[in-house]
Amino acid sequence: MTKPFGPRELIARIQAMMRRPRTTDTARSRQIRTFGDLSIDVEGREVTVDGVPVSLTRTEFDVLAALSQDPGIVITRAQLIGAVWGPNWVGDEHLVDVHIGHLRRKLGDDATRGRYVRTVRGVGYRMGTGR
Repeated sequence: MTKPFGPRELIARIQAMMRRPRTTDTARSRQIRTFGDLSIDVEGREVTVDGVPVSLTRTEFDVLAALSQDPGIVITRAQLIGAVWGPNWVGDEHLVDVHIGHLRRKLGDDATRGRYVRTVRGVGYRMGTGR
């Protein structure tokens, strides 16, 4: 602001600046992925079911985040291993099944219903709708 200016002009300029929208890093909205009453905050690494926080291990969270990234797409065990453990991982692909089981138990999901994690027989897994 250049001088000279009067007090009324100063107040008017301050009020005009206060009306302008401001964006800051703290004001940035996080992307929350929602499937029924399941909410996944990927950036904050938080999962809630019906508003109640669910404590997941790093690996369980990474599996859930990989599945929820593109919910309509079926992800094979090999793709999940590549996304979570990395391309250099060597071992049995059925390790994914164990982590999916732990994830379902913690989320209160049933393998037969598949509200949150659905099994596609012979192919892999995909996210459910939450219903």
